Amino acid sequence: MDYGFVEFLRLLGSLAVFLFGMKLMSESLQKVAGNKMRAILASMTANRMRGVFTGILITTLIQSSSATIVMVVSFVNAGLLSLLESISVVMGANIGTTVTAWIISLFGFKFNITQIALPMVGLALPVLFSRVRSRKSWGELVMGFGLLFIGLEFLKMSVPDVSSNPEVLGWLSQYAHMGYVGYILFMLIGTLLTILIQSSSATMALTLVMCNSGWINFDMAAAMVLGENLGTTITANVAALVANTNARRAARAHLIFNLVGVVWMIIVFPFFLKGVAFLMKEMGGGNPFETSNAIPVALALFHTLFNVLNMALLIGFVRTLARIVTRLVPERKAEAESTFTLQHIKIGLLSTPEASLYLAREEISLFGQRVSNMFKDVQELLTEIPDKKFDQRFEKLETEEKVCDRIEIEIANYLTKVGETRLSVRNSRVLSSMFKLIDNIESIGDSCYNIARAFNRAHQQEITFSGKPMENLEILFSLVADTIQIMELNLKTEDRVDASVARKKEEEINVFRDILKTEHLENLEKGMYNYQKGSIYNDIFNECERLADYAINVSESLESVSANL
Repeated sequence: MDYGFVEFLRLLGSLAVFLFGMKLMSESLQKVAGNKMRAILASMTANRMRGVFTGILITTLIQSSSATIVMVVSFVNAGLLSLLESISVVMGANIGTTVTAWIISLFGFKFNITQIALPMVGLALPVLFSRVRSRKSWGELVMGFGLLFIGLEFLKMSVPDVSSNPEVLGWLSQYAHMGYVGYILFMLIGTLLTILIQSSSATMALTLVMCNSGWINFDMAAAMVLGENLGTTITANVAALVANTNARRAARAHLIFNLVGVVWMIIVFPFFLKGVAFLMKEMGGGNPFETSNAIPVALALFHTLFNVLNMALLIGFVRTLARIVTRLVPERKAEAESTFTLQHIKIGLLSTPEASLYLAREEISLFGQRVSNMFKDVQELLTEIPDKKFDQRFEKLETEEKVCDRIEIEIANYLTKVGETRLSVRNSRVLSSMFKLIDNIESIGDSCYNIARAFNRAHQQEITFSGKPMENLEILFSLVADTIQIMELNLKTEDRVDASVARKKEEEINVFRDILKTEHLENLEKGMYNYQKGSIYNDIFNECERLADYAINVSESLESVSANL
């Protein structure tokens, strides 16, 4: 069995296809799923047992616990599943994968989803060129899903072909009668083989081959099955490398869940196997310790009982498990700043419209702080040296803009529910002003991103600003920062808001913007900078003026809100 450098490069390429499919599927899920998919998954995972049955169903249908866990990781990464919900689905996936063992042991046949992966990619390709955004997103989703399974298949083809050469493992027979040392050894072998083959089902088939060849007995085969349960967690953890913090926590929860199960099972291992043998004899299947023909079904029975019992023991500790992985996988600082969570609107409507509107006001205040921080990041782009830090800051702003869109939708949905209750004339006015508030705050986020995109164009074209244009932008950014600061102060205050200061600042910015326009046209005529640089410069100061208008609109809407509270 030759395995050289070229084969190793194929392995890396296979891993790259797998990770790219995972990333593409996760990003497209965010675009196409929206609130509908979130609502479906929320209902399917409304409680722990529903989540478990969801995991069982999905894994039974696609015949791969690794694929199920990878999808769970992508759902968590896309914000469609919470960490708590994902853990119960993971528990169910472990039970669902035992169906594969029963199919192998009883029929020797397993449906391979990779058979339809390539046609899926082919069908998705034309849709990727659609001008309709929703169709394009669906194409990306199908393409990502197909590439994910193609990557898994390539991984299986790129690793050393152990499954086709079981005689390589013949030497293991000498360790088959060593008690607990043998159990642990064969468990580690099962883990390693599953990591290499990237399929616990394939490792299960290999285990059955070894049993039929007489190299190992029932207890060593069961120890390998335990190792396979650990090895299958690696796929999800690899997939989570390109995911967010909660997705990495979900993958880590899968590992800990299986690890805890293996630990307690090793302790009671000999006694548990005797119980399985007793059940086999009662069912008329024979004693797996005495006849090799009984081993396949006995292994499937062992696999199922182990995973069901492990779920039953740990289902009550889902929150504890979530707390453990939260500590083990801390949130990155940059990611923490761009994480989407509503702080005040969590428990639905309160007993009175006034109380509900108060919560909305508090949430809107945090929304305003968020876009204020976005503008500070945009200011940094003005002086950021075009290097890795520039790219990181731009990516952060790109993520923040999407988060702002979602926050606006969530607050708007909440305000709509408030509007369906009986409101006084005063509260109706407040509600109307709050809709204007979130619209303008979200527009500030859009403007921040538009300015960042202009800077990114300059970065890609190696355009820098210096001299008078740089001085002008610094002055304009300072004026806009003042309007943002006024807006932020007005959002925090519980007293009556006076928007007159914001209006004066608006006049000052408009005058300065007109001066910049005039200077810009004169500079183009004089050839002080080329058209490309001038176009980006013009886009930046025009977008800054629009951003300031949105900030001033927020202060004016707050004036209306405070007048009616």
